[in-house]
Amino acid sequence: MASPSRLLSEEQFQCSICLDVFTEPVSTPCGHNFCKACISGYWDSTDLCPCPMCKQIFHQRPELKTNTAFRDVVEHFKMIRIRDTDESPAEAGEVSCDVCTGTRLKALKSCLECLTSFCETHLQPHQRVTGLKRHKLIDPVENLEDRMCKKHDRLLELFCRTDQTCVCQFCIETDHKNHHTVPLEEECGERKVQLGKTKRQIRQMIQERMQKVQEVKHSVELNKRDAEREIADGLQVFTALVYSIQRSQADFMEVVEEKQKAAESRADGLIKELEQEMTELQRTSTELEQHSHTEDHLHLLQSFPSLCTPKHTKDWSEVSVHSDMCLGGLRRAVSELERTLQEELDRAVKRLCDVELKTIQQWSADVTLDPDTAHPFLILSRDRKQVRYGSTWQKLPDNAKKFCNPERFLNHLSVLGKESFSSGRFYYEVQVKGKAEWLLGVARESINRKADINMSPVDGLWTVYMRGEDIYEAYTSPHVPLSLREKPQKVGVFVDYEGGRVSFYNVETRAHIYSFIGCTFAEKLYPYFNTCDNELGPNLAPFVICPVNHTD
Repeated sequence: MASPSRLLSEEQFQCSICLDVFTEPVSTPCGHNFCKACISGYWDSTDLCPCPMCKQIFHQRPELKTNTAFRDVVEHFKMIRIRDTDESPAEAGEVSCDVCTGTRLKALKSCLECLTSFCETHLQPHQRVTGLKRHKLIDPVENLEDRMCKKHDRLLELFCRTDQTCVCQFCIETDHKNHHTVPLEEECGERKVQLGKTKRQIRQMIQERMQKVQEVKHSVELNKRDAEREIADGLQVFTALVYSIQRSQADFMEVVEEKQKAAESRADGLIKELEQEMTELQRTSTELEQHSHTEDHLHLLQSFPSLCTPKHTKDWSEVSVHSDMCLGGLRRAVSELERTLQEELDRAVKRLCDVELKTIQQWSADVTLDPDTAHPFLILSRDRKQVRYGSTWQKLPDNAKKFCNPERFLNHLSVLGKESFSSGRFYYEVQVKGKAEWLLGVARESINRKADINMSPVDGLWTVYMRGEDIYEAYTSPHVPLSLREKPQKVGVFVDYEGGRVSFYNVETRAHIYSFIGCTFAEKLYPYFNTCDNELGPNLAPFVICPVNHTD
């Protein structure tokens, strides 16, 4: 069965003036129907009031009233047509039809000539009427007035590449005359090419950041493992220390208690012996008292010799029990504990340093020497892995312009590594065996290579210095003397750029030498080598950059 909208002709509900479905329909005295706004506007433009359909002239302008019954029929027709054509009301964010009254439908196209957006129904005149077919239709957009030239009230159809702005046809005849202008479509085509390049760049940036996210997550996981290992190692160290303290405490208390028991046992024996003598003396005293009051003269005289003879007793004048029997015990216990703890700490530090060194050796870098930075007195090996003091000026390519080469050291017997580092971590090892004096570490790129400097972080150097057999210093401000148990034969240098740390290790004894911490690096860092001269004795042994032996 045909739908109700098919039984009614759309022309029956179209205003003959606007060619659209009636809005607020009114009837003229001659019986024809029009939109109230349309017929009112039509009559406003003429001196007479003719009917547009039958041409009947009304000498007095009729009073127009809305035909409510016909309006209800029109509205019902509109609803049926919307249901049959599947048109839907415009939702939030969607462009709505500018012609619809009541419920505004979703726009299908926007007209750049009419500056109006139309739904499917109200777009039909543009698809049917010859004059309207020439209008340029685009996908629906908001704010169509923004597409008009503010100065000439004309459609913006061109782009001025000279001034990088959209213009109309009148603009190119006035303000933009002789400028390089192209149609909007052409400019948009080129801009889309640029957008494609930008899009690819953005995708590349996204990929790089996704990779960086994975790196950060991996670093977090590594840090978590390191933290767990540190906690485990810490628990092991502190448990051992606590055990040593508890054992020393128990030993100390046991010794004190044993001394106390021994003292009490001796005192008990002395008291018992004294009490026995006191009993004997009391008995003698009683006998003397009895004889002193006797009336038996013969008995007294016979007993007198035995009564006056002293009983054998012990001389107690030299016998004593000292109250300070534990004096010095606590001091000796603490001294023994100090020795025990120091031994335990030494073992723990050595064990932890060994673990730390194994960990940082994974950041080993292949370091070579840069001959362009070497002081003229220095001699480099062919493989750029060794450097020694030569005591005489070497033949160099830039001898004639030695003061013009900004890279070469002239005031210090120094040379930099060829490789620079501006992020992450790196580690390298240098043999210093046989040298009487040396200076080793890292330098920033802008270090002054011509003048005398303080060789400290303030001047861009993070180094450790050695001279003689037992003089070691960290070149800070002021210098920090170092106490090393053994003379290093091979030194490891580790740098954590973002962590602001430079550390030195005795590779062979697996001992930590010194660390610069809290550093701020803002430029490239280079491995730094200063051979020093022969002032303190023969110092011709070379620095040797060694391959890192990754131990298990």
